[in-house]
Amino acid sequence: MWLFGRKGPSGFSSSSTAAEVTEGIDGTGLTAIVTGATSGIGTETTRVLALHGVHVIMGVRNMTAARDVKEAIVKEVPNAKVDAMELDLSSMASVRRFATDFDNQGLPLNLLINNAGIMACPFMLSKDNIEMQFATNYVGHFLLTSLLLDTMKKTAQKSNREGRIVNVSSEAHRFAYREGIRFDKINDESGYSSFGAYGQSKLANILHANELAKQLKEEGANITANSLHPGSIVTNLFRYNGFIRGLCNTVGKFVLKDVKQGAATTCYVALHPQVQGISGEYFSDSNLAKTTAQGKDMDMAKKLWDFSVNLIK
Repeated sequence: MWLFGRKGPSGFSSSSTAAEVTEGIDGTGLTAIVTGATSGIGTETTRVLALHGVHVIMGVRNMTAARDVKEAIVKEVPNAKVDAMELDLSSMASVRRFATDFDNQGLPLNLLINNAGIMACPFMLSKDNIEMQFATNYVGHFLLTSLLLDTMKKTAQKSNREGRIVNVSSEAHRFAYREGIRFDKINDESGYSSFGAYGQSKLANILHANELAKQLKEEGANITANSLHPGSIVTNLFRYNGFIRGLCNTVGKFVLKDVKQGAATTCYVALHPQVQGISGEYFSDSNLAKTTAQGKDMDMAKKLWDFSVNLIK
C-alpha cells in the first residue's frame, strides 16, 4: 500500500482512495459504462460509482465474473444499480454489438470510462488482424467512444449535465516506441517489443482524449475528455510476466498502490466537481499532471485520429 503521498492542489494524493475522492458526491441520475469491470480498478470503480447512486453498465468479456461483481456490490448496497453487457474490445464486431444493444435499451449515457486493458503480452493479432495490445487498449475504445458519442451528446443536452469521457492510460506511455505511434509497423512482428507496444497503446489513449477534447470544444458539446495514470498497482495486468508478477506480489504491497487507491484518479476525473469544464488534460494521483512531448503532440493526435477512422471502417 502506498503510504507516502503528498497532497496536491486538489487536496488529494497518491494515497487517497476512490471512496475518499468522491466523498459526499451524489451521482444519482447518472449512467456510466465501465469497461474491464470484472477485476482490479475496474471493479473498484464500478463499486464506488454505484455507491454514489450511478447506474453502472459493466462492459465485460466474462459475464460469469460480472455476475459475481454485481452480487458483491448489491450485497453491500442493496439499492445499487449495476448491470453487465458482453464486450470484447479486441473485436470490432463485439464492440459494435455492444453499442447497438446499449442504444436499443434507450438508456442515457453520462460517463464513459475506457478502463479495460492488457499489458506486455506476447505478439499476437486480434480477430481484426491488429496487434492485440493496440486493438484492445486503444482501437476498441476508440470505436466504442465513436459509436456512443451521439448518445452522450443527447444525454448532456437533455439533462444539462456535463458528460465525461475518461481514458485510463499509464505512465508506460513514456516508454512508447521512439517514434511514438508506429503507424506503418503496428502489425509488424519484427522489432516487436511487448512493453514498447503497451506504451504505444497507452500513448494512443492520451492522444485520443486530446483530439476528442479539441473536437468537442469546437462543436460546443457539453462533454469533456481526459486521460489519466491510475498509478502503479498490484493487478492481474502483470499476468504475462512472471518475474514482475512475483515482484509485485512480494515487494509490491509495500510500495505500490492497492486497488482502492488505484481507482481513485478514475473516480475523481469521472465525478468530482473540481474537474468540471476541464478537458484534454492528463491526471495522476487525482491531480493535473504533466505528460510527455509526445503526449501533447496535437499533430500526432490528429494523424492517429485519421488513421483510426480508416481502421474502423
